[in-house]
Amino acid sequence: MHEPIFSLEVFPPKRDAPVGTIYDTLDGLEGLMPDFISVTYGTGRRSDRTATARIAKTIHTEYGIPAVAHLTAQYADREVIDQALDMFDDAGVAAVLALRGDSVEGREPAGVFDHASDLASYIRSRRPNLSIYGACYPETHPEAASPEEDMEHLRIKVDSGVDHLVSQLFYDNADFLDFLDRARAAGIQVPIEAGIMPITNEGQVRHMSEVCKARIPAAVESILERWGDDRASLREAGIIYASQQIADLVAHGVDGIHLYSMNHSGVTRRIWHNVRHLFHQVGAKEEPVSSQK
Repeated sequence: MHEPIFSLEVFPPKRDAPVGTIYDTLDGLEGLMPDFISVTYGTGRRSDRTATARIAKTIHTEYGIPAVAHLTAQYADREVIDQALDMFDDAGVAAVLALRGDSVEGREPAGVFDHASDLASYIRSRRPNLSIYGACYPETHPEAASPEEDMEHLRIKVDSGVDHLVSQLFYDNADFLDFLDRARAAGIQVPIEAGIMPITNEGQVRHMSEVCKARIPAAVESILERWGDDRASLREAGIIYASQQIADLVAHGVDGIHLYSMNHSGVTRRIWHNVRHLFHQVGAKEEPVSSQK
């Protein structure tokens, strides 16, 4: 285990993509040995608990890395959640990331799990010993009426059984550090990892920032304006920016870094190569980082 925590997120390939692409991604991450890898689940028609469970099992059994399975519940009933939990048990997952999930236009929620806290409470009742992770928004959840209301909902989520939080993306560390101070002041003491999404695509940055209501600071805006049409240069600038973000966060003593890999193993390896010496590996000799694949 690292101090602070270092973890990654991957997602299953799209339904029309070759399934082997996820294994190419995992092979490309070989040697990094994060504390865990989370596997996304999807929402509504895009959800596929079978794919999530299958990839989680591969991560756990073939790569020897703890796997955290995402689980979204807005459109699920208790039977569907029980089936997913059974699959995750068989896959040997280390924890479940309990999410409400995004809304899908034209689809009616099941009305059973209206909030992530409802799902967390149900998982805790069904799997008392399972670790439950949750999401948080450094710049306030888009649907919250105020930062204070959002923090109260987060406290309820933790009280419902969540014992580890992972933040949504942000591009200004001051926003995360301010959120962290407010969370601690509200009595939330569980580990809170900072979610970092490297800048590799201008359209993706602007879309995700809009979805998450994450501010694009002047420094990032300058990068996008200068290299938005030059994918290779933007990728290089994004690797540098993410590495600087991580170094500053570690210097401020954060609990951990959760890197949204977007299945780009090359970018992930480059960032880890830049920051790996800032993370102390507890109880084990650190793996050397081989050349980029």
